[in-house]
Amino acid sequence: MNPDSDTPPPAHPGRHRALIGAVFAAIGASQPFLPAYLLERGLAPGEVSLVLALGAAIRILAGPLGGRLADGLGNPRLLLVLLGMAAALAAGGFTLAAGLLGFLLAQLALNAAMAPMTPLADAICLAAARRSGFEYGRLRVAGSITYMAMAVLAGWLAGRFGLSLLPGLMAAALASVAVAALALPRPPDPAARAGPRGGMLMALRLPGFTSLLLLSGLIQSSHAAYYAFSTIHWSAAGHAPATIGLLWAVAVLGEIALFLHGHRLVRRLGPAGMAMLAAAAGLLRWGSMATTTWLPALLLIQLLHALSFGAQHLAAMQLIQRLVPPALASTAQSLHSALGVGLLMGLMTWLSGPLYAAWGGGVFLLMATLCALALPLALWLRGM
Repeated sequence: MNPDSDTPPPAHPGRHRALIGAVFAAIGASQPFLPAYLLERGLAPGEVSLVLALGAAIRILAGPLGGRLADGLGNPRLLLVLLGMAAALAAGGFTLAAGLLGFLLAQLALNAAMAPMTPLADAICLAAARRSGFEYGRLRVAGSITYMAMAVLAGWLAGRFGLSLLPGLMAAALASVAVAALALPRPPDPAARAGPRGGMLMALRLPGFTSLLLLSGLIQSSHAAYYAFSTIHWSAAGHAPATIGLLWAVAVLGEIALFLHGHRLVRRLGPAGMAMLAAAAGLLRWGSMATTTWLPALLLIQLLHALSFGAQHLAAMQLIQRLVPPALASTAQSLHSALGVGLLMGLMTWLSGPLYAAWGGGVFLLMATLCALALPLALWLRGM
């Protein structure tokens, strides 16, 4: 594959790690405890799932638009600076919100600004890895570490001071994204960027890309009930906020190990093998989550996150690196995030609210079914 430009900027692994670390610190500040924060502020479980699902829905629009804009400008760095500032302001809006409409507006603004962040950071880091020959996973691990650290910090703060501190913590983490993006080297002149140009349709027409979207959608959206209701579910079972924060952190410990050392496994199994591993791990993980809240079992279940999430993420990144020309990198990453993951994730998040209210932990059996559907599709991708 051609380099990103005739005169690529120098590689700065530390700066790229700082960027992806800042992005995932922001996710770690919000994802584990935002549902509980909304519940504490007076929303019912069904309203929580509606707010989260509509937030995911806005990502389906905002993510690809942000990726297309970044490719058109040839400067995802600048866009990340603006998005970080906007998202920090939106996070602060949760302190002023009240009622379903108020929290819905705050969530829509936050998700619209955050939607392009992860795909843009991934596109920047994949391009840097391609130019300089270092492993993407060793950059991405910074995001896992900061996510874990922020989940633990948020859990400790929630237990000591209450969940009211969450919007401020989210805003500080999001502001750090703008700072980290500013520290990146300037991109080359957009005119020098090599490779074909085109819109979203060109990316969707790439061989195998739509199959990857469906595969990632099935496996990653199986985490919807976990992201939305695991904290609430474990709280109802009597686990303290600090314990729940540690459970989220344990999930990421396995993910860190995979990202640090998984490149050998990726080379041996290939994208299809990694996807099959992810789907099988999801079957085991969600089937177990449906039947127990016993802490020792939860600790073991959480380690499976390395495979149910991490293995599929590495498989998707390897396929995107193979299939997508550099000039479409941000567009393809954003489409993968929005249509591949976000579309089904939004639907499953919306369904999780009423199903959790009716079934409790039984909602995780639906998540296991999604992983079962992904297995034959992963087999079909073996030839890629």
